[in-house]
Amino acid sequence: MLAVSGNKRQRAARDRMAAAARAYAEYGWPCAPGAHPTAGGDRVCSCDRVGCPDPAAHPLSGAWALHASVDREVVDRWWAKRPDANIILPTGRVFDVFDVPAAAGEVALARIEREGLPVGPVASVGGERYLFFVATRGAPVDEDEWWSCHLDCSPETVTETPGMRWHCRDSYVLAPPSVLPYGREVAWIRPPDGGPLPDPLRLLEVLSDSCEAAQ
Repeated sequence: MLAVSGNKRQRAARDRMAAAARAYAEYGWPCAPGAHPTAGGDRVCSCDRVGCPDPAAHPLSGAWALHASVDREVVDRWWAKRPDANIILPTGRVFDVFDVPAAAGEVALARIEREGLPVGPVASVGGERYLFFVATRGAPVDEDEWWSCHLDCSPETVTETPGMRWHCRDSYVLAPPSVLPYGREVAWIRPPDGGPLPDPLRLLEVLSDSCEAAQ
């Protein structure tokens, strides 16, 4: 009986992932399949990289930027083949993402509410990081403001604000309801509602102050 219940939970989790990927595609947010935690064995990540430095939080393919799609048939085919795959959202296309420590994110949300500031979707990554979705600035004139800050890229953080990452072009984030090792999840704190995304430079000021306050 317990085994049956466990199987039902696993099927429900897989169906939820496929449905979420489909919803992002229909929303106009390109997505791609990502690695996921393993059920057992010596590795915590489904990829074949020994000692994966970012388990279950990276794309399956090195060509993820090229493959990311909003095509319903493509997305359905991916998750039919790999129902446990996490969901990767490329940044710098529809949106950018500020990625900050959870404590700083909580401070920022409190200030945003107190001051009535605009805020877009916000997600929690395993209770450790907060993702703030903002309007993308497209192709910037000042290259020094921008970088790819996903795994293995440099710089990884905003120099003036330790702990903050600005995911823009050539980068990505892990989307809800992706699952991380040891029972952690990516979950929406403020889900997307179709409203306009906030200006990144206005929110950058709030998040920078919050990172300093949370240290």
